[in-house]
Amino acid sequence: MNTLEQISHETMMFMRGKYHLDEIGDGKNELKFKQGQKTILTIYIHEDRFTFLIIFGKKERETFESQKDMFSSFICDYYNDSKTYHDGKWMLIDVTTKEQLDEIKKLIQIKKKPNRKPFPKDNAVYAQCGQRCDLCIHYTGTSDEQRLLMEPYLVKMWGTTDWKMRCEGCYSESCYCKDDPCNAKRCAFAKGLAECKECADFPCIKATAADPRSMIHTEVHYADEITWAILPYVPYQYEKSE
Repeated sequence: MNTLEQISHETMMFMRGKYHLDEIGDGKNELKFKQGQKTILTIYIHEDRFTFLIIFGKKERETFESQKDMFSSFICDYYNDSKTYHDGKWMLIDVTTKEQLDEIKKLIQIKKKPNRKPFPKDNAVYAQCGQRCDLCIHYTGTSDEQRLLMEPYLVKMWGTTDWKMRCEGCYSESCYCKDDPCNAKRCAFAKGLAECKECADFPCIKATAADPRSMIHTEVHYADEITWAILPYVPYQYEKSE
């Protein structure tokens, strides 16, 4: 991945891993992360950069100003130069490096505390690509009740109604891609690796079944669709930290 692709991928990993939010794209160059009618973050897509719009109300400005010495001059200059309107200070920040994105993440967490409740790691079953087999609709250990919950979101996200295939996990004899390896396995094997987790680039786009939806997009996806149709298939996205 080039730098902009890395920024795109890491932005979605961060937002989906930390927050339970609707993703409302305009089909052109804009993506909003929303909770109800409230916009938490807006991203504008350009050929050579991403522009992040974060609006700080009075409380967020007080928090930022108390932590200002923790931010670079790059962020502080944007903050100082941004206009304050009736609904807050509008910061339109151009991002072209991963270091800048790391600071944007801190601003987002000032704007809103993380609200995603992840699944615990207890009894987790991992695939060779790092995905959670035990959170997949195809896994034999998934209950029928859970499948009924997941299926409408999977149908809406992926456009297929056939979810009857069953698999006992990536390391089992019944793994559906045992004889015809998935993209992630093929990539790992080509590098002489037994699994993706051994790779210096892990986790990457190839290790997720959600590609290309693992990148900044302009589609409309609601929070529960992301929870059940994307996050189980993205390494490290959906589990409680130790």
